[in-house]
This record gives sequence, structure tokens and C-alpha cells, in this order.
Amino acid sequence: MRPDPFDTNRSSAGSQGDREPYAYERERLSTERERLRQKYERERDGDAFEPYDDRDATPPYAAPRRKRPIGRWILRGFGIGIVLLVIAIIWLAITAPLSKSLQPPTPPSITLTADDGTPIARRGAIIGKSVDAAKLPPHVTQAFLAIEDRRFYSHWGVDPRGIARAAWANMGSGGVRQGGSTITQQLAKNAFLDSDRTATRKIREAMIAFWLEAWLSKDEILSRYLSNVYFGDNTYGISAAAKHYFGRTPDKLNVGQAAMLAGLVKAPSRLAPTSNLEGARKREAVVVGAMVDAGFLTKAEGDAVRPQRVLGSRPSQLPNGTYFADWILPEARDQAGEIKTEATVQTTLDPRLQRAAERTVARAGLRQAQVALVAMRPDGRVVAMIGGKDYRKSPFNRATQARRQPGSTFKLFVYLAAMRSGLTPDSTIEDRPVTIGDWTPKNSDGRYQGTITLRQAFARSSNVAAARLTQQVGVKAVIKAARDLGISTPIPSEATIGLGTSTVSLLELTAAYAAIAREQYPVQPRGLADVREKGWYQSLTGGATEIPSKIHDEMLDLLAASIRNGTGRQANLTVDAFGKTGTTSDNKDALFVGFARDLVVGVWVGNDDNSSNPGLSGGGIPARIWRDFMQSALGIAPVAAPPPAVEEVDPDALPADEEGNAGLPLGGEIEGMGFNLKMGEDGTISVGPSRRDREQGPPPRDDRRPSEDEPGYDGEQ
Repeated sequence: MRPDPFDTNRSSAGSQGDREPYAYERERLSTERERLRQKYERERDGDAFEPYDDRDATPPYAAPRRKRPIGRWILRGFGIGIVLLVIAIIWLAITAPLSKSLQPPTPPSITLTADDGTPIARRGAIIGKSVDAAKLPPHVTQAFLAIEDRRFYSHWGVDPRGIARAAWANMGSGGVRQGGSTITQQLAKNAFLDSDRTATRKIREAMIAFWLEAWLSKDEILSRYLSNVYFGDNTYGISAAAKHYFGRTPDKLNVGQAAMLAGLVKAPSRLAPTSNLEGARKREAVVVGAMVDAGFLTKAEGDAVRPQRVLGSRPSQLPNGTYFADWILPEARDQAGEIKTEATVQTTLDPRLQRAAERTVARAGLRQAQVALVAMRPDGRVVAMIGGKDYRKSPFNRATQARRQPGSTFKLFVYLAAMRSGLTPDSTIEDRPVTIGDWTPKNSDGRYQGTITLRQAFARSSNVAAARLTQQVGVKAVIKAARDLGISTPIPSEATIGLGTSTVSLLELTAAYAAIAREQYPVQPRGLADVREKGWYQSLTGGATEIPSKIHDEMLDLLAASIRNGTGRQANLTVDAFGKTGTTSDNKDALFVGFARDLVVGVWVGNDDNSSNPGLSGGGIPARIWRDFMQSALGIAPVAAPPPAVEEVDPDALPADEEGNAGLPLGGEIEGMGFNLKMGEDGTISVGPSRRDREQGPPPRDDRRPSEDEPGYDGEQ
């Protein structure tokens, strides 16, 4: 019988070789019994059960590993490389198409031109005209090749020798002292990439360089590089740089000048000769030395090159900003769309009229006061704009940004509402003191004429007549007239608005008078030559409305009376003129707005801090500025002498000297009647009443006063 392998008491008969397998089984069973015993004891004592862990058990044998062929890995790597290459080619075709690579990579810039195409302002970089490298003098292109890429005509976009040389030099210096980018790589970076120093950007730069080399000739690449590389001082392209620094064209550059420009490319902002002439000259010497080393110059020719000078004063350049440019630029950008390179937008500005406005304001003798002027055509095209005495000192535009009380110029809307209600210039009204609620308006001169016509009331700018008329036609009718003519600023619903207590911009107020000149409302001020077509909804709801001929003629009658024999006599012209004066309380603001022929002009004079200007009135300096500008703009002769006064006239409307002061009173009183005898600036002598029509109304409601922190405050008092 076969012995029991589990019998531990069995005799050890038999050979040692027969007992070895059973010994292994006995040991395994003994271990299993011990494990079960310990498990039973743990369960009996309430301990947590621990599962059996046989991770340390040694398997009886291990399966042999199969060797994978190396050739299979090589094939897989080759396939992955082909896929990546195809992806890279597709990516490059999308991100750097041929059409874009052939365009000059210029930075964003927008140029505003006048109505005749003359450039008037530029925002962005100064971009020179494109150049043809093959037509430039050899020493000009050689200067750039010597310092930037000596093997330009022999490599295929990337120069391994240049990269190795730069790496060796940088390792020896312990930093980045040289660059290994070729001219083609620099063009690729400027056209498509940013300036981040990352490995990814360098790889993309090299791939685009290969692309450019495949599609462009060497001369084309060099031409685009020279036409768009940055030379400091916000100047791009060798044409702009040559004019900016040396006042000449690229084909007239000498060796030293070409070397200096080539040296700027390394660090244009730091080496710009306008701010670092010494550094630019040192870099020029380095470039000349490189030209000698490259064989472009002999040693004697290199030694003969002297440090170059730059222009002491820059050639005339377009300003970055003017009052008109600041106003129209946002709309110009919208019209131009996304500016990727350079855009030119034509405006409505008339250079001749702008110069006339600037000359007139300069001669006005304003002293500490500020000024604003807007000139537009009856259809709203702005042809001249003055936003202050000096844009460099204060770019705050008082013609478009300031909100000031219009004074009696607001009476235009009161009388328009009256004409709409059926009244005429010959209708009468009481020029007597009146109390409306708790408000008692007064004429500034304290004089009242009794029953007068609306024409007389408008001409002498009677405050009580305007207040009575506002009450008669209704405040809502006055507000509606103002809204119809384009006034968009808040207007309080109270009787005081008839005297101009709400605030408005000069641009908007001038456009309202343009509506009367055009016989249509509203007139939208615009500064761009091209008018975008309106959508169907705007065409249905935003069309112009004709002013009835009868009402239009009546308004012209009133406006002409103001200049002919009213407070606006100093604005009189030799042609038909229409306008209205305005003066706010305490002489803080003075205005004159009117039109003649096809030109509508508004003028404002006052202080930025809203302080008083003793003696200032709308019939004085503003009326004279309006008159002088109109005479120059329309090409008409001045009036020989002011016409005799029929109604009360503001003495400040009399002629002034070169400093803007009213004429010196020379006479006294005759037969108990006061009068002033004054000599005008043209040598004429005029007689006027001694009292003044200040056109004062109730105290200001909401004047906008620029503080020292606002752009409108320039410290002038």
C-alpha cells in the first residue's frame, strides 16, 4: 500500500529522494494549519479579519520574455515623424499663408486726412514707404548684412554656422550676447510671431523662414525686411528712419548713416540717436568694423567714416492728436474696422478754414479765458474745430466735452415753440417784471420797454419776455423744440429753461442752429467724409423733418434782427447773417452762435473753473471772433462801421483793441442823457448807451466745472 504523505509519524523508510516532495507538502500544510488557527483565535477574540497576503509567495516558475524586433520601433518612429510633418505643414499653411507672407508686416496705424486728402493727424507708428533693396546703394544693404546676416545669400533661411557661433559666444560670456537669427528669421518673427524667447517660438520662426525662402527671392526678403524693421522713436522702415534721423531718403545715405541705422536694429529703443547719440555712434563704429571684416569696406575706407550727426529738429510730422482728431478718432476706427497694418480715413475738416479759425482765436486777446469754436456746414459736416487755446497744455475739448449753460442762445427754442404755436415776429408781448412761482426774472439792465414785438424782444434779448413766452407756450413745447433740433442733454421741466439754465455742449448747440439754416431737423454733427448707409429701421424712424417755410422765414427774421440792431451787432457782416448772443449769470460764459451762407459757427468763451469774467458778454469777444472768422472763411470785406443802435446794445459788443479790451470811454453826458464815445479797432467812432445788457438769468443750475483732476483743467485762471 502506498504510504500516506500526511502521516507525520510514518517511518523514514525509503530513499531521501523519495521523501523530498512529501516534506514540501508537509511544510505547506503545517503553515496553512497555523494560519487557520490564528484566524480562529482572532475571530474568537473579536479582532478584525486580515486577508491572506500571498504577495511574497514565489511562483514555481516565471514565463520567459519575448524579444521585440528593433526594426518595428524604427518603422513606428518614422511613421510618427511623417504624421507630425504633415500636421506642421497644414498648420503653417493656415497660420502663415502665402498671401500674408508677401505683405509688409507693418504695425497698426491710422492716418486722418482732411476733405482734400491732406494728412492732418496720425495715431500709431510712423511707417515709411517700401524700398527695393536691389535699387539701394550697395553700402546701405551691406551695412545690414555685415552686422545682421553675412551669409544671407548662401543659407536657406536658417544659418547653422551662425547659430553655433552665437551659442559658443554666449557660453563664453555667461549670458545671451549674440543672436543666431538670420534676416529671414527676423522677418518671419516680425510678420507672424511675438518676441517671446521660447523654444516653441524659435521652432515656428525657423519653419516660417523656410516657407519665406521657398516663395520669395533673396532680394524680396531683404526689401521687406528693410521696409518694416523697427528703428526706434516709433519709426518703422528705412525710409521713415532716414527721414526722421537724417532728413533724407535711403538712396542718399552715406556709409556712416547707413551703419548707424543698421546698428539700431539690435536695440532700437535704447540706441535711438535722438535720446542716446553716444550709444548710437558706438554702435555705428561696430557696424563699420563688421563691414571691414566682411570685405565690404577696405581698412582705409572704414577709418575714413566719421561719427554721424542727426537732425537737431525733426522734420515736420503729423501730430498724434488735435481737438478734431481726438473727437473723430473713435468713429474713424469703427469705420476702418480691425486695423492690422495701416488705414487712412478721410474726414470733413477743411484745412483752410481750420487755419482761419486758429488765426482768429490767436488774435482775440483772450488773456486768461479759454475758448471753443465749431464750424460746420448746414448738413452737419464739421469743417473746423477749436477746443481750447493750446492743445499741448490742455487736450480737454471744450467744444465737445464741456457742458456749459448756453445763456440766451437757448432762446432759439423758446421762440421756435412760439412760432409753432401760431405767433409771429410781429406778435406782441409784455416786457415788464413778472413773477412765476417763487422766481422773478429780471432784465439785466433793469430797463423794461412795456409792450414790444417778439422781434424786438429777441433782438434785445429780453429775459422777462422769454420767461413770459415760455409760460405762454408751455415748458413742454420748449423742450420738444430743443429735442427736435438735436439737444440730447437733460433739460429740467421748469420755466427757467427759457433763459438757458440747462447745460449743453457747443457742438450740439451749433448743430441745432444748423437745423434752422438747413430748414431740416435734426442735424447730426459728423467728421467723416463717408457716411454709412442707414439700416431699414433707421431709415423708417430716423429721417429728417422739414421745417415749414413760414416758420423757417420767421426764425430767420428773428435771428437777423439780433445781428442787425440787437445784442449781436458786433457780428454784423456785409452779407446776410443770422445769429444770437448768450451770456450766463456773473458773466461766466459768453457765446455767439449763428450762420451765413453755407457756414454755421458757434463760439464760446469762459473759464474752466467757472469763475466770473467781468465785462464779458456774448455780444463782445465771441461775436467779434465769429465775425472775423466768417469774414476770412467767406472771403468778404469787413463792415465799414457798426450800424446805429436801435435797441439796447451791450457795450462789450463795441470794438476792442488788440488786447481784447473795450474802447476807452472818452465822453461824458450831454443834456442829461448818458452815452459813451468809443473808438473802435478800425479807427471808427461809435456812440452807444451807457447801460449794459448782460442777458443775465437766474443762478446756474448745474454748470460743469472741471476740477484739477479732470482733463479740462489746465491751471489757467
